Amino acid sequence: MKIKNYLLPVTAFMMLLLHTSCEKVIDVDIKDDTGIVVIEGNITDVTGLQTVKISRNTSFDNTNTYPAVSGATVKLNDQAGNEYQMAESQPGTYTYGPLAAIAGSTYTLSVSVDGKTYTATSTMPGLVALDSLSSRNRPTDDQERQVLVHYKDQAGISNQYRFVLFINGAQIKSVFAADDDFTDGRAVNTILRIGSDLDVDILPGDTATVEMQCIDKPVYTYWYSLMQQQSSGAFGSATPANPPSNLNNGALGYFSAHTTQTKTIIVK
Repeated sequence: MKIKNYLLPVTAFMMLLLHTSCEKVIDVDIKDDTGIVVIEGNITDVTGLQTVKISRNTSFDNTNTYPAVSGATVKLNDQAGNEYQMAESQPGTYTYGPLAAIAGSTYTLSVSVDGKTYTATSTMPGLVALDSLSSRNRPTDDQERQVLVHYKDQAGISNQYRFVLFINGAQIKSVFAADDDFTDGRAVNTILRIGSDLDVDILPGDTATVEMQCIDKPVYTYWYSLMQQQSSGAFGSATPANPPSNLNNGALGYFSAHTTQTKTIIVK
């Protein structure tokens, strides 16, 4: 692996985007506000600690620093009426567990900070199995490689996916999201394309790990809008923008109830 650029946390994307047009267009709201609450909530179908991270955004020229928000009240509710009080395990990180979310169930996240409450709901989709990973030559460079994800989409069901790529144990900042608008019920071979000005070169001998998430439509809209800006080269823009969020009351970020699977290969 040859590193081309610094790796950024997920929250950094919110300050590195510019509205543009693409085959699918999702409008993003251009903002230059600071101090806004940023929530990254994830619950999965794997039994363990479920995690919510809370921070505040900063000015564009200070995107590597996101002050943690301590002292928040964070609750998770399921559609059966159960409530789970999440505890702050470290500054800005709130956890509850062991717990496993259930496919088909809807979950509500509630975060109270400084007298203001932010909520979001997310419905966990059913699992679509991750079959395998492979690698191939990058068309523009015989020395570099691309990673492919292979799975069979469920027919007759609207499915959305997010893929998280790790090279030699380091998560890269490229965003990968897909739906089944043109692949319903088909065997799918998704190429995880990394922009030429982003992240790393993948080389033979590298270890590639992919996490596949089955996500609901609002969460897909969030990640797709980030991927849309990434493909347009907007990460080099000086104008920040906020992707659509399923959180209310002006918070940035997302809350996602999703399935999770991982596979690893040695790149050839």
